[in-house]
Amino acid sequence: MFKKEKDFKQVYLTGGNETVFCYRSGLLVYEEVFKNNMLVTGGFNSAGYPLDVLNGYPSRIDTSSFFEPSVFNVELDGRNIDYDLSYADFKSEEKDGVLRCELTLKSSIKPVNIKVHTVLDGTDMLTRYLEIENLSDKPLALSGLSIFSACLEDFDTEHFTLKTPFDKMFRAGYMQSDNYAREGEFVWRDIPEGKHTLDFCFCRDRHRHPLLFINNKLKGTIFFSQIGWSAGCSYVYDYYPQPERQHAAMSLKAKITSYTPITVIKPFETITTPEFYFGLITGGLDDAVNEMHSHIRRSVLTTRPGGSVCEVIGAIGPESDMTVETTKTFMRRFAELGAEIFTIDAGWYAPLENPVRWGENCGIYVPDKDRYPNGFKEIVDYCHSLGMKLALWIDIENAGEKSGLREAHPDWFITDREGKTVGSLLDLSKPEVFDWAKKTIAGVLKEYKIDMLRVDNNNYPNKGDFSVRDCGTGIRECTSFRRYNEIYRLYRELRAELPGVIFENCASGGGRTDLMMLKNFDHTWVSDCQRPPHSFMITNGMTIALPPERVDRLFAGMGCHEWGSLDAHMRNTMLGHMTLNATAPATADDNPVAVDFVKRSVAIYKNFIRPFLPTSKIYHHTAGSAGDPDSKVSIVELASQDRTRAAITVITLSAAEAERYTVYPRGIDVSFDYKVTFDNYGESYIVKGCDLRQNGIAATVPASLSSELILIERI
Repeated sequence: MFKKEKDFKQVYLTGGNETVFCYRSGLLVYEEVFKNNMLVTGGFNSAGYPLDVLNGYPSRIDTSSFFEPSVFNVELDGRNIDYDLSYADFKSEEKDGVLRCELTLKSSIKPVNIKVHTVLDGTDMLTRYLEIENLSDKPLALSGLSIFSACLEDFDTEHFTLKTPFDKMFRAGYMQSDNYAREGEFVWRDIPEGKHTLDFCFCRDRHRHPLLFINNKLKGTIFFSQIGWSAGCSYVYDYYPQPERQHAAMSLKAKITSYTPITVIKPFETITTPEFYFGLITGGLDDAVNEMHSHIRRSVLTTRPGGSVCEVIGAIGPESDMTVETTKTFMRRFAELGAEIFTIDAGWYAPLENPVRWGENCGIYVPDKDRYPNGFKEIVDYCHSLGMKLALWIDIENAGEKSGLREAHPDWFITDREGKTVGSLLDLSKPEVFDWAKKTIAGVLKEYKIDMLRVDNNNYPNKGDFSVRDCGTGIRECTSFRRYNEIYRLYRELRAELPGVIFENCASGGGRTDLMMLKNFDHTWVSDCQRPPHSFMITNGMTIALPPERVDRLFAGMGCHEWGSLDAHMRNTMLGHMTLNATAPATADDNPVAVDFVKRSVAIYKNFIRPFLPTSKIYHHTAGSAGDPDSKVSIVELASQDRTRAAITVITLSAAEAERYTVYPRGIDVSFDYKVTFDNYGESYIVKGCDLRQNGIAATVPASLSSELILIERI
């Protein structure tokens, strides 16, 4: 894509028998039409043209042939209310560079108003969510919900001189695995004819990020999207080719899934749906990714006062004894390496005699007296004396068997549909549980003067998260909708009350990395897997889903030493948010060779990469390698917006042989000269930007699971 010098956003309405809502942001144009008492898809354009640019021949999609043309699906008490709607109001307001639009539709089938919200910020991506307002004095069961439902493509292929086989015309990009420690394995798959469902959480494990790209290879467009929801959701995309007519169509739904009712809307209550984020570009994957990251940074995720500074973190957990002496030893070591935050992970509240079974004591969150005989203040003060902030781990949604909460409050726990308690998961949709959780977290942070909260969630609820209970309406509903909205509210309120505290998200690694969860977190743990080659693929894939400064990656620890080189482990963290772990036990000396390398790498991260990281563009030279068994290398590039600096990691995968890999930098300006440095040997050369673009950089990596770091700086 060409460089855009300006932002543009606008919504305009055209009248007549049909009201058209034309949303224009960047070069994205998305139109919806209110006609025949329904709000239906008008279509997309990725070149900036409104669909009626030729007034007499508008290029909008003819939805008359579609069985479900509505742009959303709402089902109440088993009745679909997408039709028989009346137009009530439309308003828009621009504030802080963001244009927010609200369309109100009134149902004649059920006593509800549906407010359709659209957020535009000048990027080629929009945010969409609904509000459903119950206008009656009776509860309404929400039994079906698609936040977004649209025909993406409906076109004749006869106009294209280069014919593409219909079974190769579209491909989908998504995370192929939903399993623990396999997050971020991004793949491209050709889309065959028919309807396809991609599930998240409900009926599946929770470690697949809710993201989908649809690439029309014939037209060169990429539709890109994410669902902002931590519980059950799915994409349903339907490819309908008609070769005999030289015609093809592609439609999409973004659905919330659970046992039904999804929730029960109480009398005169208004509920807000999860958010859906979508855009369209003509270009490559990284064009879509960088537009998506821009939208996420501007309009979705919040930042602390002063912005995202990506402090380097050092961490210890229950793998060590976490006594005062051990903790102080690691604090000194990490401070020497350049860490700015020290994290005390799971187990600080658990008895010494059983350190690995810390989950049994979740819910207590009082420092163990045997570990810290002089109290926790000694540890906090020592950490601060070394110039580091202190972070503390809490898994507030879990209560272990030794916490006493099960005996004191058996009704606080999630149950399945048979009423049986499921694991140790607390139900934060209950006001008394929410109040306890908020009070506990705030108390710990304030009493011990904690600088960063590390939030974890290690109890996958399975059927429990989708249990049903009566929430005061007389109708049993699935609990996950209310529970997750209360979890979001918990951290939104804590963030507002404690603006100086850094919030880090984690959930058994990358169990919930969706954007609604991340709205009130500074960064997120995307996986517990640090073992190559999967750890490299995870970094590659999760920096597609999320801006890299929000992606936590770990150097050392969690078994990574069993596979791969020291340098590959380190380079895998350097284009994201860096966290360091121990390279030797507290009773042994650190290896000075390793220490020197780590210190030098941390300095490069802080001085060269971090200054442009929060606004960087990212380029995935080997995107989709997780789906290619013959892949030998993972190459990721981070570049400053002004194209004065770039950093490239070249990391080999399994069964790679020593060879030269030619990398063509994408984040440079051909008009200038650059200094290129190979970090392995500290060797540099000067080259013209045009030569870099044309001839690339030849990097030699010696073996499997090894790496090179290439630094590029304009001179």
